[in-house]
Amino acid sequence: MTAATESTNTAESKPPVEGDVAGPIELPVYNSAGVLTGKVSIDPAEFGGKISKQLLHEAVLMYLANQRAGTHSTLRRGEVAGSTRKLFRQKGTGNARVGNRRTNKRRGGGTAKGPKPRDYEYHLPRKALRAATRMALLSRFADNETVILEDLNLTEPKTKQVAGILKALNLTGKSCLIGTAGLDPKAQEIAYKSARNIPGLELMPAAEFNAYVVLRPKRLILTKAALEQLRTKS
Repeated sequence: MTAATESTNTAESKPPVEGDVAGPIELPVYNSAGVLTGKVSIDPAEFGGKISKQLLHEAVLMYLANQRAGTHSTLRRGEVAGSTRKLFRQKGTGNARVGNRRTNKRRGGGTAKGPKPRDYEYHLPRKALRAATRMALLSRFADNETVILEDLNLTEPKTKQVAGILKALNLTGKSCLIGTAGLDPKAQEIAYKSARNIPGLELMPAAEFNAYVVLRPKRLILTKAALEQLRTKS
């Protein structure tokens, strides 16, 4: 069993962490060939030192709500076709007493209190969102769901290169987020193009992380430069 395999199996069997996190936390460092080259120690205090599932839940709900288009629309009684005349008299016919053809009780009638286009967007305080991002990262560290990569130097946009790194880390087929930092625009574009065709894989600068994108995949892959940037930012 390789070091990457052992780390993955440990992460799958460990329960989620909540509350104060005791440290330090040690994360494995691998090169692009999947060889364990060392470990890096993280003090939980650098990322707030505690995890609140309630705050993470609220942050994720906010990001999901802000992605909703809100274009749903139904026809109500005043918008469907049909006469507004009462179908038959109130008494004496033996039928149930109903209104016109547009009532929501009849087939083809309007919807009662159906949805209309609306804006679902709302925002939590910025301090709360920054704290949620730190908690999401600390949760990934504490649950042993993070792998540190020495670097991500790609010379040309080749999906095979990134797929080879995932295979070496025993992460093929798992949803992953790769965080980068310190890359010039051209190198960042090459890395993005190399990763975009792999299902379940997302690559972005660590400076753009939020609680939702960190918690969404099963594994987090950070370059050393990205980890240092997150430490400084936190």
